[in-house]
Amino acid sequence: MAAGISMASSSRSFHFCRNPFLGPKPTSTLTPTSLFSISIRRFDTILRSRRKPTLTVCFVVENEKLNTRIETEAEEESSEEIEKQISAARVAERQARKRSERFTYLVAAVMSSLGITSMAILSVYYRFSWQMEGGEIPYSEMFGTFALSVGAAVGMEFWARWAHRALWHASLWHMHESHHKPREGPFELNDVFAITNAVPAISLLSYGFFHKGLIPGLCFGAGLGITVFGMAYMFVHDGLVHKRFPVGPIANVPYFRKVAAAHQLHHSDKFNGVPYGLFLGPKEVEEVGGHEELEKEIKRRIKASSGS
Repeated sequence: MAAGISMASSSRSFHFCRNPFLGPKPTSTLTPTSLFSISIRRFDTILRSRRKPTLTVCFVVENEKLNTRIETEAEEESSEEIEKQISAARVAERQARKRSERFTYLVAAVMSSLGITSMAILSVYYRFSWQMEGGEIPYSEMFGTFALSVGAAVGMEFWARWAHRALWHASLWHMHESHHKPREGPFELNDVFAITNAVPAISLLSYGFFHKGLIPGLCFGAGLGITVFGMAYMFVHDGLVHKRFPVGPIANVPYFRKVAAAHQLHHSDKFNGVPYGLFLGPKEVEEVGGHEELEKEIKRRIKASSGS
């Protein structure tokens, strides 16, 4: 009985072990090497799983940096374009303002020149015709008028030189300073001096026109000389030197070009303000040893005029 039971149990165990559905249990032998390889594989898997999002994050960051750089460059380009447009608009506005100022002063210069010239011619004609109504020609009076006209025109150059140095650059500098600064508008405070010089000229012309005799003739000549000098000064100084209005062929006269260059040296203050005169300015510059600088300025003005 006992043997059968054991056999049965053994047969049961035998058939259990041989069950085709279950099969033999897999046997695995664990060694330190296999454990180490398993841990390496797991660590490698962990590293791979951690690297992937890291790479993705770096890629996104690079895209963000690239987009930021592109946006910054686009903003810089747009700002440069805006600055160029603004600067171009300012240049155009400045040029238009200068053209308007030149035209305004040109109208004033032409009207005053035509008015003064016509008045002077008519005054001379009527004065001498009026004086010769009796048939007798007043030679002394006519000669005195002519001589003082030339003398007053020449003397005004020396007067202007002295007044420029002793008054305009001294006690009257607060008015003359506007002439040495960039002008805003067609006129400047320094233009008042032209009006002050016109007052004695008009007074002398009026007295000489309405009276006969040698003294009135001399007064008339003095007023006429001052007027001639003032007109020449306006065309050479304001027109040729400072380009407040176009002067046409006057700019091509060699001596006037030399006068303009000398007066430009006055504004550069290379020789302590010399020259203070206008028509005799080149001589003043040469007296202080500025011949080379004068020639350089003449060449510069010729180059600038030919380039424009």
